[in-house]
Amino acid sequence: MNRSLALLTALAFLGGCQTLAPSAPDGTPPVEETAATPAPKAPQTYASFSEETLYSLLAAELAGQRNRFDIALGNYVQQANATQDAGVAERAFRIAEYLGADQAALDSALIWAKNAPETLDAQRAAAVQLARAGRYDEAMQYMEKVLQGQGDTHFDFLALSAAETDPDTRAGLLQSFDRLLQKYPENGQLLFGKALLLHQDNRAGEALELLESHDSSASEVPPLLLRARLLQGEQRGEEALPLLKEGIKLHPDDKRLRLAYARQLVELQRMDEAKSEFAGLVQQFPDDDDLRFSLALVCLEAEAWDEAILYLDELVARGAHVDAAHFNLGRAYEERNEPESALIEYGLVGPGSDYLAAQMRQSEILLDANRADEAAARLNKARESQPDYAIQLYLIEAESLANRQRTEESWQRIQQGLEQFPDDTNLLYTRAMLAEKRGDLPGLERDLRSILEREPDNATVLNALGYTLADRTTRYDEARQLIAKAYALNPDDPATLDSMGWVNYRLGNLEEAERYLRLALEKFPDHEVAAHLGEVLWAQGKQKEARKVWAAAFKDEPDSPILRGTLLRLTGSETL
Repeated sequence: MNRSLALLTALAFLGGCQTLAPSAPDGTPPVEETAATPAPKAPQTYASFSEETLYSLLAAELAGQRNRFDIALGNYVQQANATQDAGVAERAFRIAEYLGADQAALDSALIWAKNAPETLDAQRAAAVQLARAGRYDEAMQYMEKVLQGQGDTHFDFLALSAAETDPDTRAGLLQSFDRLLQKYPENGQLLFGKALLLHQDNRAGEALELLESHDSSASEVPPLLLRARLLQGEQRGEEALPLLKEGIKLHPDDKRLRLAYARQLVELQRMDEAKSEFAGLVQQFPDDDDLRFSLALVCLEAEAWDEAILYLDELVARGAHVDAAHFNLGRAYEERNEPESALIEYGLVGPGSDYLAAQMRQSEILLDANRADEAAARLNKARESQPDYAIQLYLIEAESLANRQRTEESWQRIQQGLEQFPDDTNLLYTRAMLAEKRGDLPGLERDLRSILEREPDNATVLNALGYTLADRTTRYDEARQLIAKAYALNPDDPATLDSMGWVNYRLGNLEEAERYLRLALEKFPDHEVAAHLGEVLWAQGKQKEARKVWAAAFKDEPDSPILRGTLLRLTGSETL
């Protein structure tokens, strides 16, 4: 069947349950006319439609068959308004919904609901369209009719559709939920909708309290799932497990519950149990490759390399999640200390979300094996075959080399990249950082100022230049201006807080320096920040506290050259 609207046979649809013969208003057959008493001239009707309406609807059907949906929609909306016929209005609504014509969908849904008051689909359609139009009070009235008819409601949709509205609108909708809950206090669909509304209004505690106070939230699937998610958000994940387990007993075939239970086990780092749950899900739903991929990832987290490889190979064979499967096969083979197999798998990852990570892993493996020429050849080939990734591939190669103290080779690769992309900000910034490693401060400043000429509010570059001036020169006032601007743009950035602390230290503002550095270390427990804070404390005569800060940092970075250099300079020893 083509993408026409699969329109019904015109006469069968237009006639509905009525005959095409004219009928009297009371439904009885008309008196048979004789030649001697001719009938008076009057517009001919077919069932409840005039000839004009019939032709308009037939034209709409033919237009739909020819993919002229605009004509089909226009005719149906026009006749829905003219005839107020439920069937015509429903047809207009279906076409409008198919085309994404919101106003037409709303208008025709309201006509349909008005003329088919017992049809739950019509009432539900009107409620949803009204919610989309932001008319929530009216939407709730129609949805209540669905609720009274014991149909499936969409109170969750009403709640979610209000997420981007103003607080007054959400408050009004919440009052409507409360009004209905007074009539139907144990209705799980209403409870779920109100809890969603509270949750998106940053009132998660109230949402959880609401669900916990009603039995339906432990027996009906949507509120149960939301309750489990809220428990997890409140750091009460252990309580979610028995709740989900009981839900599975009540609804043993519900995939959502079983998946939520398995994911909760992952959140709680109970990997063996999670692996068992995902294996059961795959057995129950063998055609669901998303589940199979999740199982493979859980096996990787559980360090069950052989099982992970088995499921990932299955995904490749089934043609599902192929690139991600190859990437994670590479991870598994690395963990099994099989670098050649890992290289093969990483090399099979195509363009997409895992491509650059796969290229980086290949580069790392080859450089660690002293196969730098092969790493360079692979990345060069990748740049030729995937030119859209060329800049990122230059950056990957430069970073891999720089991390192995191969600064000159890294510099050459960035120079090569800048010959091809002379104005790229990322390449310029990386060259500036390499210039600092080479002791070329004028080169660093030249590249960073070149970026700032084009991007004067680039907080990262402002901070990098300001920190370098504070750390490597005596241009402290200039450094403070740059860092202060970066701080104004991004006050929560740990690197900028560290710079604020360091420039204040250079200027002799020790209390201010300590305040900023403590904030930086709290947000980002980094060995360089710890070295700075320890030095400021040492300068204040707080040697015992300084040693404590350094000792904590050494636990995470026992070989940190920055920590050791700071200690040697201040205490005469590289160790505590």
